[in-house]
Amino acid sequence: MIALNPPLGSQRVGPHLPTLVVAAALCAIASGGCSPRAAIGPVKITGKASLGAAKGAAVLARGVVDTLTPDRWTGKRPVQVGMASWYGEEYHGRRTANGEVYNMYALTAAHRYLDFNTRVRVTNLQNGRSVVVRINDRGPFKRGRIIDLSYAAASKLDMVEAGVRKVRLEVLR
Repeated sequence: MIALNPPLGSQRVGPHLPTLVVAAALCAIASGGCSPRAAIGPVKITGKASLGAAKGAAVLARGVVDTLTPDRWTGKRPVQVGMASWYGEEYHGRRTANGEVYNMYALTAAHRYLDFNTRVRVTNLQNGRSVVVRINDRGPFKRGRIIDLSYAAASKLDMVEAGVRKVRLEVLR
């Protein structure tokens, strides 16, 4: 005679348990309970906060939050609008945050949280000029600014004399 229900304590965990765990996880994901939008959603920060509190959001002057919208959620390229500045001779020849030597004549830039080697189109909103730069450093460290450009990039945008201009960043990858 075959025992359909073995006595308690004699049951052991069989090879089907990992399969059941995977199946349960797939069901949760398929139902939308674990989607990136549900897990992270839009970033909203009030008061003082650090960049570590919300990856992808920069806290600007007066508690304003500027966010790069991730393209995998929207299908569009991430965009950020804010003030840009540039840096040149004082840092020329020094090491950048990614370890390479800073060259003020290269089309590079510093950004607080974009990955190194990310390509970004920077457009000067005053005159419409744009340039593609590569992120190779961290910064800017001045409040209210979203990017620090190399001298070469700033000159292509015609913002060397002004020092600071309102720009639009478009992440190209």
